Amino acid sequence: MRRPDDSPPATPACGNLPSELNGFVGRGPELAELARLLGAARLVTVTGVGGVGKSRLVLAAARQAQERYCDGVWLAELSAVRDPALLELTLAEALGLTDHTTRPPRTVLAEHLAERRLLLVLDGFEQLVEECADLVHELLRRSPGLRVLAAGRRPLAVDGERSFPLAPLDADDALALLAERSAEADPAFAVTGENRAALGELCARLDGIPLALELAAGRLRTLSPAQVLDRLEDRFALLTGGARGALPRHRALRTAIGWSHELCTAGERLLWARLSVFAGRFDLEAAEYVCAGPDLPVEGVLDLVGELLAQSLLVREQTPAGVRYRMLETVRMYGAGWLESLGDAGRLRRRHRDWYMGLATWCELDWFSPRQHQVAALVEAELANLRLALECCLEDPDDIHLGQYLAGTLWFYWAGCGRLTEGRLWLDRALEQDGRPGTEHEPARLKALWVLGYVAALQGDAVAAMSALHECRDTARISGNPVATAYAVHRMGCLALLSDDMARAGELLGAALAHYREAGELNSNVLMCQVELAMTRAFQGDLPGALALCEEAREICEDRGERWAKAYALYVLAYAALDAGGAAEARRLLNECVTINHAFHDLLGLVLALELLALVTVAEGEPAEAAVLQGAAEPLWGSVGLRLFGSGYFNAPRLMCQERAGELLGAERYAAGARHGRGLTLDAVVERALRGPEPRAGQGPGGNEGGVPRPRGTAESPPPPPKGSGRASVETNSL
Repeated sequence: MRRPDDSPPATPACGNLPSELNGFVGRGPELAELARLLGAARLVTVTGVGGVGKSRLVLAAARQAQERYCDGVWLAELSAVRDPALLELTLAEALGLTDHTTRPPRTVLAEHLAERRLLLVLDGFEQLVEECADLVHELLRRSPGLRVLAAGRRPLAVDGERSFPLAPLDADDALALLAERSAEADPAFAVTGENRAALGELCARLDGIPLALELAAGRLRTLSPAQVLDRLEDRFALLTGGARGALPRHRALRTAIGWSHELCTAGERLLWARLSVFAGRFDLEAAEYVCAGPDLPVEGVLDLVGELLAQSLLVREQTPAGVRYRMLETVRMYGAGWLESLGDAGRLRRRHRDWYMGLATWCELDWFSPRQHQVAALVEAELANLRLALECCLEDPDDIHLGQYLAGTLWFYWAGCGRLTEGRLWLDRALEQDGRPGTEHEPARLKALWVLGYVAALQGDAVAAMSALHECRDTARISGNPVATAYAVHRMGCLALLSDDMARAGELLGAALAHYREAGELNSNVLMCQVELAMTRAFQGDLPGALALCEEAREICEDRGERWAKAYALYVLAYAALDAGGAAEARRLLNECVTINHAFHDLLGLVLALELLALVTVAEGEPAEAAVLQGAAEPLWGSVGLRLFGSGYFNAPRLMCQERAGELLGAERYAAGARHGRGLTLDAVVERALRGPEPRAGQGPGGNEGGVPRPRGTAESPPPPPKGSGRASVETNSL
C-alpha cells in the first residue's frame, strides 16, 4: 500500500530549476547514493573542491526528485552573495517571496516554509558558511516538510547533516565528458584510435575534474591532444611547485586553471584579471568601460572577450536585459588573485563603482519613458553589480555621499519593482554615517532621506518615515532646495492619505504638486502625486475633480509612455466608473491596471486592483467568482502589510464585495470560494482575473450592470472611516 508521502502531487511540480544547456555526463552511482541520502536525512551537503561538479550533480539529483515534493524544488544560487545581510533576502527571492512589511526576512521565510513540503537547493555558500548554517538550522527546525540539498566546499556542520564528498570523474566518464565538450566546441572532433591514448592520459593528468576537462576541451579546437599534453607538463610543474602544501585535488584544479591562464595572451590575461571585479553577469559596454586603459585599448576588448569565450573562461547568456557574460566562480577567483598581485584591484573597483552609478542615473531618467519595462529588467539583471557598487561606496568615509546618491537614485526599483526591504537596508546604511562634512554633498543626503521616507511609508513604518521626511524638508528649506522640499512634502501627504486624514493629505499633496510645477519637475513621482491628490478628492466626494486630475495624469503617461504611474490613475478611474454604474468600463480599466502591476511585480497595486475587480465582478452578477478573487487577494496582503492600510476609505470596496457576495451565496459558499482563491498561485490569479467570469446563458459579455453595488464613494456620501481605524501601517507603491 502506498504511503501518503509517496503519493504523487495533485498538480505538476513547481520550482525554479534551470533547464540544462548541455548533457549531464556520468555520475550514475553518485546520483543513486544522493537519492538514498535524501530519503534518509533532511539536510544533505555535497562537498568537494571547486570545479569537481557539485553544482551539476545537485541539480541533476534535484530534477530526479521533483515528483516527491508537492510544493516544488527551489534553487538558491549564493555564490554572488558576499554580504550576510543579503543572505535571507536572496533566499526569499529564490523562493519567489515578496514581503514589503517590516518583518525580518528570516521570519517571512520560516512562515512560508512552515507547512510546505519542498526541497531547497543551496549552491555556493562557502563565503557565508556560518550564517548559512545558522539559517538552515532554524528553517529545518521550524519547517518539518523542508529538506535541503546543498553544494559547497565544506559541510555546514548542522545537526543531522549528511555529508557526501564528491570525487572526480572515473576514467570512462572523464573521457566521455572531454569528448562531448570537445565535440561541442568543434563538431569535427572525434575520439579515434590515434588520439584515444593521449586523451586518456590528459584525463588522468587532470584528475578527472570536470572544470579542468572542460577548459581542456576548449583548447582541443586549436591544439592536438599531444600538444595539450606537452603544454600541460610545464604548467603542472610550475603551479605544483608553488603550492606543495595544498590538497592534491586543489593543486590539480589550480594547475588546470593556471595552465589555461598561461596559454592566454598577455591581453587576455589582463582582461581576465580585470573582469574579476564584476559580480555575476556583465555586458560588453561595462567590460569596455571598466577594463580598458592605455595597456588595454577599448577597441580591443571585444576581440579579447571572444577569445575568453572560445576558451570557456567566459559564459555567454541571453537574459531579458540582453546578452550578458559571466565567469565561473573558480575562474573569477583565480583572476581576482592576479588582479591583487598587480596592485590594481582598488582602482578597478572604483571604475566598476563609477560605471554602475552612471547606469543607475540613466535608468532613473529612462524610467519616465516607454522603456520603463526594459529599465526594470536591466536593473534586475545588474542587481549583483549594483550591490557591489553600493558596498564600494560605503567602505570609504569619503565616498559615503556616493552611496547615498546611489541608494536614492534606485528609488524606482525599490518602490516600483517590489524591492522595498532591500532598499530600506541600503538607505539605512547610507544614512547611518554622514561622510565628509560639507554642503556640496547635501543634495545626495536629501535625496536618500526622502527616498527612505517613501520606502518606510510603503512599509507602514510611519515613525521612521516622518523622521526622515521632516529632516529632509527642514534641511531643504534652510538650504533653499525646492525640489527636495517638494518630495518631502509629497510623501508627508501620502502618510496623511493612508491615515484617513483627507483634508491634511489634500493640503500637502496640493502644495507638493505646486512645488513640482514651479521647479519644472515632471516624472513618475510627480504623476503619482497628482493621482494621490485625486484620491483625496474622490474620498471627499469630489468625483469630477478626481476624474479631471486622473485623466490629465493618464494623458501625460500615455504621451510619455509611462506605465507604472498610469496603473494607479486607471485604478481611480475604474473606481469612479463603477460608482457611476459602468461595470464593463471599470473592468476594462482594471484589466489594464492588473496587467501593468503584474509586469512590474508591484504587489500593492495588484492587490488593490484585485479587490476592486472583485467588487466589479459582483456588479456583473457573478458573486462566486468575486469570492474567489477576494480570497486570492488575502495572501497578497500578507506580503504587502496591514490590510488596506487600516483605512476605512480604502477598505470600503472590499467590505461591500464581501457583504453583497455573501448575501447572494450564503456564508458557506462564499467561504468555499474564498478558500479556493487563497490556494491559487499569483500567475493563476492574474490569468483568472484578466479572463473574467464566463458569461451565463442569456447574459451578454458586459455582465449584469443593473443594480450595481457601488462603493460608498459617491458625491453625496463619501465612505466614512470606521471608528478606531489605525495610522498607516502598509507599503504601497503609490498611496
